[in-house]
Amino acid sequence: MRVLIVEDEVRQAAALARGLEAEGFAVDVAGNGTDGLWMATENAYDAIVLDVMLPGMNGYRVCAELRARDVWTPILMLTAKDGEYDEAEALDTGADDFLSKPFSYVVLVAHLRALMRRGSPQRPAALVAGGLTLDIAEHSCRRDGVAVELTPREFAILEYLMRRAGEAVPKRNIVDHVWDSAYEGHDNVVEVHVSSLRRKVGPDAIETVRGGGYRVGGRVG
Repeated sequence: MRVLIVEDEVRQAAALARGLEAEGFAVDVAGNGTDGLWMATENAYDAIVLDVMLPGMNGYRVCAELRARDVWTPILMLTAKDGEYDEAEALDTGADDFLSKPFSYVVLVAHLRALMRRGSPQRPAALVAGGLTLDIAEHSCRRDGVAVELTPREFAILEYLMRRAGEAVPKRNIVDHVWDSAYEGHDNVVEVHVSSLRRKVGPDAIETVRGGGYRVGGRVG
């Protein structure tokens, strides 16, 4: 298994490389974001360990650029920062997993092996269906090229439907995936948000399926 480490702290990078090599991995190291981007684009890796704080180009930008170039190698992002917003930004730019420094080396290896088992299925940077374009990283929506402002809840519902374009999605499924586990209200809350969505993206964009919920037509791509 071949791994790319993108880390500017020389001692940290060397320690990671030695440890992974001892576990049987083949390891390449890049000391800055620019070199890391080039190496990840030019070579085939089974996984990338990517630090956030890098000279030249930070880890978020490297990750976003790789995904924009259709490089879907699994990415484990490392950061010295701690907090849900840093984790959210890492995942929103296309990372597959996230660890804060300091971390357990055993846990790092376990995360890498899990990423490799899952592989790297293609995940489009934008969802396209029924005249709608949803950019996940930028958290933006367009209808026939025109920008549409959505609330976070509306965006989440539309993303869930567009990831299942062509399928009839029951309201209960939408509630289970968009609301947290503490929500105990009625499924009809979905109707309120879908009604608002239709006013914004067009009444024909989201189809009501009798007894089945809602459906966004077209394909995901």
